[in-house]
Amino acid sequence: MKFSRSLKSSSHSVPSPDGKHVATLLSSLVHIRAVRSLEVVNVIKLPQDFAGPILGFQWSPSSRLLLIAGPEQVRVVSALDSSFHAAVRTASVPGTKPAHVGFGASDAEICVISSYGLKFSVFDLTSSRAAEINTPKVFSPSSACRCFSFRPQTRHLALLSRVAGKDLISIHSFPTRELQRSWAPDTIDAQGITWSPDGRWLVVWESAAQGHKVIFYTSDGHLFKTWSGPANPSLEDRDYALGAGVKVLQSSADARFLAVGDCSRSVCIFSMASVTETMRLRHAKSVVSTETLQVWQEQIGVSQTGPIMHTFLRTTQVISPAPRLQDNSEPVSGCAAISFDPSSALVATRLEDSPGTVWIWDLEAAELRAVLLFHGNISVLSWHPHVAETLLIRCEGEQYNGLVFVWDPLSEGPRSVDFAQHLPGLKTSGKPRASWMRYDLESGPSIFFSDAQHYVLGCLTESDEETPPWASHQSPEPSFAAETREESPLELVPAEENGLDRARTAEDDDDDDYSELEDTFVHKR
Repeated sequence: MKFSRSLKSSSHSVPSPDGKHVATLLSSLVHIRAVRSLEVVNVIKLPQDFAGPILGFQWSPSSRLLLIAGPEQVRVVSALDSSFHAAVRTASVPGTKPAHVGFGASDAEICVISSYGLKFSVFDLTSSRAAEINTPKVFSPSSACRCFSFRPQTRHLALLSRVAGKDLISIHSFPTRELQRSWAPDTIDAQGITWSPDGRWLVVWESAAQGHKVIFYTSDGHLFKTWSGPANPSLEDRDYALGAGVKVLQSSADARFLAVGDCSRSVCIFSMASVTETMRLRHAKSVVSTETLQVWQEQIGVSQTGPIMHTFLRTTQVISPAPRLQDNSEPVSGCAAISFDPSSALVATRLEDSPGTVWIWDLEAAELRAVLLFHGNISVLSWHPHVAETLLIRCEGEQYNGLVFVWDPLSEGPRSVDFAQHLPGLKTSGKPRASWMRYDLESGPSIFFSDAQHYVLGCLTESDEETPPWASHQSPEPSFAAETREESPLELVPAEENGLDRARTAEDDDDDDYSELEDTFVHKR
């Protein structure tokens, strides 16, 4: 494992989707740093009227633009030059904030869900127009993303709304967002909608309080199948109809499988080629290592001179996962998280009643392959987006503040990576965050780790001869304006060089240290 030097960070520090840059918001300045050289390649100054808490800080899908959202306005700026900047004024009730702000299906779209779910707005930065849809079905800001979904390739918008006490699904075309079709699904209180990764199916699922129901529609909106619970339930699941319904629904990246978790200890796996239930993964209350099943238990050792040691021991006896610590809250059960690896060979799950245990299943054999038992509750469960069968795990608690765990089938249990040893003071400040970086694989998988003041990059190298991305290229990145992205929708706009619309009234800033945003696109409501 090789690490970069610690770099200045904040609670708003995000790597780009292509993994080539890291954007950090420091006070009223946005610093863009190239991963290859670890040098700042652009500094953007926010205008003085951009005040209040930051509600959103996000890269565009193509890694060309940055979105900075406040309570009353949204700023969009070109990341590495001053070729594009826009401002969107969002109407809101004083003292409230939007439930969701983010990019839509392209760099040219901004989606805003107003407070209390009053309306869903799509702002088109190329035409300075907005499309508004009333009463999207939003339960809370954390679940706002479940009420809409963009179809891959064609980028159609599917929106779940609530009209006159009934659920309504509407399909809107790209880029005008004109209504193409709408219908009322056979649901009482639908809780989410999503397109399959290949765009063949539109999936809607009922709230857990209304029992088991998942509805599959074809891409043109025709009903294909309704799933109402496990097929041929076992004796243990014979009373499933009396329990709560769907809690978690997750598709594999290649659209081969769909996993549905309810409030039981089982997960249903669908083959999406025919939309049929092919297997049911049951989490046993006790497990034991076998030739095909690895059970690893965390061991914490205290050192007088160094950091706390986290190692893993393969158990040889029957062991039961540690239950959730009892508190004053209501008891919970069922599946809490499902995550497919990019090859769809493995799927990782976590249960509500054993939050410190990771279950890893082999889908081809329909068998449990590994059980990882931690002392802390698991907060992050993420497969590498490109490297198959490589899992990143983060746990809650002070003893895990600087720690990240990485597991793969060939390793001797999860490997602990201590980022705190590479931070000033050898400790973290604020809430730590860790994620994979989508960089090229010449230097091995890389991890982005950040707290409230600093961030560090780590590379999983297999030998000392391998060099991380920031060591193999010392020169700064070439100008972003010189690059082109053929599929970028912003190239539809008449512009210079990279297809982004230059500011109509802005003048070039003489100061090379930063580029200042101008209100060249202000949409007042």
